Amino acid sequence: MDATEIQIKKALVAFSIEKTLLNLGEPVYQKVTKTLKDDYGCFIPDCYEHPEYLKRILADIYGNAHMTIIDSIKSDLEEFSTQGPIQKFVLALG
Repeated sequence: MDATEIQIKKALVAFSIEKTLLNLGEPVYQKVTKTLKDDYGCFIPDCYEHPEYLKRILADIYGNAHMTIIDSIKSDLEEFSTQGPIQKFVLALG
């Protein structure tokens, strides 16, 4: 897989996460992005390589309700979920 393909998959995952969070409201998006930066020094696109960061933050903030958010992200990525790196990301989310 070349760099361009990796960048495209990373952008696709980041877009899906951002879209899901923004659909829940700007405050949700702001809280998750601030916590990513404060706790891990990273941003939403970095969740492509570290889905465990996103999973932990969502679980900490939203408890059991975090699975609804994760299911929405997974559903958004469903048509790409057979592609290796995206499949790995989706599986890591739970």
